[in-house]
Amino acid sequence: MSAASLLAEPSPKQSSYWDDVARRLLRDKVSIACMLLLALIVLGALLAPWIAPGDPSMGSVLKRLKPVGTPGHILGTDELGRDMLTRLLYGGRTSLLMGMAPVGMALLIGGTLGMVAGFRGGLVNALIMRTVDVLFAFPSVLLAVAIAGALGAGVGNTLLALTIVLIPPLVRVTESATTQVRSLDFIEAARASGAGDGTIMRAHVLSNVIGPVLVYATSLLSVSIIMAAGLSFIGLGAKPPTAEWGLMLNSLRNAIYSQPLLAALPGVLIFAVSLGFNLLADGLRTAMDVK
Repeated sequence: MSAASLLAEPSPKQSSYWDDVARRLLRDKVSIACMLLLALIVLGALLAPWIAPGDPSMGSVLKRLKPVGTPGHILGTDELGRDMLTRLLYGGRTSLLMGMAPVGMALLIGGTLGMVAGFRGGLVNALIMRTVDVLFAFPSVLLAVAIAGALGAGVGNTLLALTIVLIPPLVRVTESATTQVRSLDFIEAARASGAGDGTIMRAHVLSNVIGPVLVYATSLLSVSIIMAAGLSFIGLGAKPPTAEWGLMLNSLRNAIYSQPLLAALPGVLIFAVSLGFNLLADGLRTAMDVK
């Protein structure tokens, strides 16, 4: 092969960091199983209006607490005679929204505050981090209950309460990662080239801190879903007759001795989703480990 032909051949395309992360993640069987499970649950919740066998609010006194496997009600009926499969599908829409939306909002707000605090340092860092430390003085569950109790029951108030609770840990993780990155040579080179703080944070800092922050945010999804279900269970989350897994656990608690399998179904879904997000976060952390 001549030198001219060697020069004419294009060089192989270099795979990006995120391509390598995706490749390693797709080789992890546990992560694949978790993604399939979560995708199935999310898809079922999104398609609930089209695939649910009935109306989530329509009940019948004559059909109350029918066992799993009843003809026409494959997962039985609840204490008001409402179809459990329908309630679980529609409940997934509310539970997943109440669990995932606060993490997304907290990631946006807490990530921004943490990156600003870590990059600017000094008085800005002290002001942001000391404010966060005040919120850290309260246990997360107690703080969520206090905020939700003060605001009143409702999906919107639960979203706000959980967002406030999840912002401090995301601020701290982002600030720690940014503090480590800001002293590296390429940041100093960017400053020497005349780039402003905003450009450096957007083009250089963000791409280097998003990995650990994203992994931590994924692990918070399970915490958020459990806390949202817990608030609904004690009457500070979704209000009846809304279909929500935590609220369904509360309404079915008196049936645990007569229909234990029926009463456990919402809890099984909460456990499956929280475990799926936890294991997926572990797989993502391993895939992002460049070592």
